[in-house]
Amino acid sequence: MELYVVDAFTSQMFEGNQAGVALLKEDQAFPQPEIMRKIAGELKHSETAFVKPMGEKQYHIRYFTAEGEINLCGHATVSSFVVMRDEKQLPQGDYSIHTLAGTLAITVEAKSIWMEMASGELVKWLTPEESEEIYAAYGLTIEDRPQEIFPGIASTGLADILLPVNSREALSRAVQNREKVIALSKRYQVVGVHMFYLAEEDGVTAECRNFAPAVGVDEESATGTANGALTYLLFTTGLVKREDENIFIQGTGMGKPSVIRSKIAPDETIFIGGDGVVSIRGEIDQ
Repeated sequence: MELYVVDAFTSQMFEGNQAGVALLKEDQAFPQPEIMRKIAGELKHSETAFVKPMGEKQYHIRYFTAEGEINLCGHATVSSFVVMRDEKQLPQGDYSIHTLAGTLAITVEAKSIWMEMASGELVKWLTPEESEEIYAAYGLTIEDRPQEIFPGIASTGLADILLPVNSREALSRAVQNREKVIALSKRYQVVGVHMFYLAEEDGVTAECRNFAPAVGVDEESATGTANGALTYLLFTTGLVKREDENIFIQGTGMGKPSVIRSKIAPDETIFIGGDGVVSIRGEIDQ
């Protein structure tokens, strides 16, 4: 298999969020799941995508962390199409991917990959008591919550706890109690916690941090699926509108600044977009 490392949601090498990409041939079977898990673990990035062509403009993608297979990964999907666009000269245009989260549309542009997310779902708003426990898992209190929005659980393919804070200082100050967040993630059946501050700067929708220790990722510098869920949550509360282009900044405190874009089509389909840079090329024997 051809193997790549890509810096996703950035145009600068060594920024953004790194993902592994393994390209298979159309007549090549996926390796055994345990082998794909081990390859993901060997690369030591949060996710690795295994990409198999399925005919004209269609691909089957499976996603693995060091812990096992997951349904969907935004930055690994962007990375996969960056590789095929830049290394294989994949033409600009519309494609589809088959994933455990469903069949999704992809648009390849010269400077961006746009990915359709699964249908938005607001799983629940958290009660004050539930919210207080989650803030406490980050050394925060309910006083760090902004007035205009409550914590909730939402999904556009993967469910996350979406935890608003009222200042950039609170976002920076948060320190994760890893074992507590793992327990909370399992209790609420979510990937993790996506913390956000509604930015006041022109053109920026929110600044974010993402924590997913239950799947082996203590903090991630860019997350397409979580920002898709956040887009849906903000849309349900009227804080973002159809056809606006939203910008989420993530990974700044990790030294890996990332820019994740989103937009909502007239039919309420949510798309996540961003660019990427191939940093490593190679192959793996199996």
